[in-house]
Amino acid sequence: MKPGKTHRASAKRFKVTATGRILHMKTGYRHKLTKKRAQYKRQARRPVEATGALKKIMRRLLGI
Repeated sequence: MKPGKTHRASAKRFKVTATGRILHMKTGYRHKLTKKRAQYKRQARRPVEATGALKKIMRRLLGI
């Protein structure tokens, strides 16, 4: 099955690595940071890998 068109909104939010992993940023790091623990804020700065059903959906949306 050939890949379809890329969903542009998803392409701006997700990054595909050279090995095919799909990375995205954690939610909740835009505002109201004073309430959040330093540990959470530190971890939220790093991208995380999409897994399971989310990965399957993202592969289809990104056309890969």
